Amino acid sequence: MANPSAVCNGHLHHHHQKQNNLLKSGLYKKNGITKGMKKNGISNGTLYKKTFIEHFEQAPMYVAVLTFLGFGVGTIFGYLRDFMRAWGLEKRNIAAEREQQKDFVPLYQDFENFYTRNLYMRIRDNWNRPICSVPGPQFDLMERVTDDYNWTFRFTGRTIKNVINMGSYNYLGFAETDVNALKTVTIELQKYGTGICSTRQEMGSLDKHVELEKLVAKFLGVEDAMVFGMGFATNSMNIPALVGKGCLILSDELNHTSLILGARLSGATIRIFKHNNVQNLEKLLRDAIIYGQPRSRRAWRKIIILVEGIYSMEGSIVRLPEIVSLKKKYKAYLYLDEAHSIGAVGATGRGVVEYFGMSPDDVDVLMGTFTKSFGAAGGYIAGKKDLVDFLRTHSHSAVYATSMCPPVAEQIIRAMKCLMGLDGTTQGLQRVRQLGKNTRYFRRRLHEMGFIIYGNDDSPVVPLLLYMPGKIGAFARRMLEKNIGVVVVGFPATPITESRARFCVSAAHTREMLDTVSTA
Repeated sequence: MANPSAVCNGHLHHHHQKQNNLLKSGLYKKNGITKGMKKNGISNGTLYKKTFIEHFEQAPMYVAVLTFLGFGVGTIFGYLRDFMRAWGLEKRNIAAEREQQKDFVPLYQDFENFYTRNLYMRIRDNWNRPICSVPGPQFDLMERVTDDYNWTFRFTGRTIKNVINMGSYNYLGFAETDVNALKTVTIELQKYGTGICSTRQEMGSLDKHVELEKLVAKFLGVEDAMVFGMGFATNSMNIPALVGKGCLILSDELNHTSLILGARLSGATIRIFKHNNVQNLEKLLRDAIIYGQPRSRRAWRKIIILVEGIYSMEGSIVRLPEIVSLKKKYKAYLYLDEAHSIGAVGATGRGVVEYFGMSPDDVDVLMGTFTKSFGAAGGYIAGKKDLVDFLRTHSHSAVYATSMCPPVAEQIIRAMKCLMGLDGTTQGLQRVRQLGKNTRYFRRRLHEMGFIIYGNDDSPVVPLLLYMPGKIGAFARRMLEKNIGVVVVGFPATPITESRARFCVSAAHTREMLDTVSTA
């Protein structure tokens, strides 16, 4: 029998030869915009049913240099201010250890707080802004000011009205206060009240939960589903029930913290593959099959791939057809987090599985949240009935967490029925189509204006690169002056040279709102 390692290496060499030929012919670009379809360097017309276009343009070198220089200057001034605080030349606003505690082991190293104290604090006013209305396409904001450079804030009593909301995940506009739309939610509130005060396994399973789970399963086209009261916990509390010691988790490097926490709590071995890089993923899968577990070389009990549908900080869409092909080839399991993609992509809002024209049976564990497209709270896990029945018994969230409250369940049912057309209208389908139009229009406008933006052309998450740390605060403050609310993100949530503003497009946005934002 031939050496399997040699066979794989020869197979890869053949792939690289074809990749070089494709690059020369101009069928796709290796960096920047990716047009067409590829798997391990080979055009994949059989896997993709539509053109897959994503943008990850590299900034000029001088931008990276200036970004590092900005952090360097900020660090120097941070040490200078720490020196002045130590000698009493500047007021110390932070908590300090008492003299009696000097001999104790410190709870944290002083440098751990250096970034927060000297860099984050300078732009802290751009986060945690209190909103006092529904987070629809526009919202009202409570004005606050600071008298001590963002260490503390005070409210002025004034409300900033009609701020264009470009930060909420209200993709389909179901976060609304229309009385007619919320009529059924009001009825359920009066019938059940606000809370359940019990877990699903005790006294917290209601007929409303059963109705919702059946509807979710029907919506996704799977055998069964289970719902949870918190989206974050849907990942972090259920992954440990699915894998454990002796299992291998292959996780995308840009996965959400909830996936990362769930993987760590599971006790399984974790290996990271480069973002959306199927070549790197295949190498890890191949090595896992060939070499098995470290030291013992026994076969892994399970190999599970963790990916997201839409990556919330990059705006990219998972290369699902290629990953499904790999998981079938190497007999691995696939866990797909559709928190940002369910409702937001696909012809009828059924997520990336529908977006790529695939079968839900291709994915072993379908996970999603109701906190975004459905304007509610909580999450779900769906798939085969055996999987869901297992989680009903073993899920930490089902055993210990309080059940989803009935009015929230009704809000999800209302929105999902609207998407499915079960309310007797086509309003849900219109929202999905409007979101797609708004997304492509807004991305095209930003491209035409020369901005560097990341992600897929169909992704409603639109990261606009700012790069330099000084621009983070300046951009957000400037936009608020124009009555536009945005989310800005910097290091350590992003790479140090890739600070950005993250726009979230909604079906509820009008063309005039998007034009106002793009020209601000």
